[in-house]
Amino acid sequence: MPHPVAIVGAGPGDPELITLKGARLLAEAEVVVHAGSLVHPKILTHCRPSCELHDSAPLNLSQICDLMITNQKAGKRVVRLHTGDSSIFGATAEQVRELDKAGVPWHIVPGVSSFQAAAAELGAELTIPGVSQTVILTRAEGRSSSMPDGEKLADLARHQATLCLFLSAALGSRVQDDLIPAYGPDCPAAVVVRATWEDQQVFRCKLSDLFKTLKENKITKHAMIIVGRALNQEGEASKLYDAAFSHGYRKAEP
Repeated sequence: MPHPVAIVGAGPGDPELITLKGARLLAEAEVVVHAGSLVHPKILTHCRPSCELHDSAPLNLSQICDLMITNQKAGKRVVRLHTGDSSIFGATAEQVRELDKAGVPWHIVPGVSSFQAAAAELGAELTIPGVSQTVILTRAEGRSSSMPDGEKLADLARHQATLCLFLSAALGSRVQDDLIPAYGPDCPAAVVVRATWEDQQVFRCKLSDLFKTLKENKITKHAMIIVGRALNQEGEASKLYDAAFSHGYRKAEP
């Protein structure tokens, strides 16, 4: 019976951040369609020498899906290798729709997202009690992405949650202008460029200096922008480890 197409999250960059399952599927694959402009080349060393590699960067949707469909129907083990985690801005839905139309089975293997990698490099917890218990993953509205009603940055900013912005480094001025009314100009912000790659860059600034930080460092892509007061790492302690708090595994101390 033919194997389903495996849609694998490669992680943010560091070759060691792919999951064990993802690495195993790459080692077993006969055909890998990978996001060449975003996936670290060392991750492909998991593939056998005979594996057929296809860089999806210069391909359109039809060409990418044809590669997966044709090879899967020929009985080959096929991996579609996405950067980060395929559930977030991965163009996954449009690809699986085509696989479904062709009657090709598929399954998804999650990966570490760039927002998680950026938070780790910042040494930051994004959910601080009493400060922010919500993380919003979104992007600024640009040429290739119109935002649905209620999801424009100014609308989301009213929640004052920790905000992680994908694909928005080239829109820094708009991001700053949209967020300052709700978050305030002194709200902490951070930019992590190519998180976990060898040439990673980390910048911290106030929200009022976000556009300046992006412009002066010529950052236009491959960056995660995080905004929110949780970046200060100051707030209430969690009740979970409070000696005076009882739960199913521990009684409160007298």
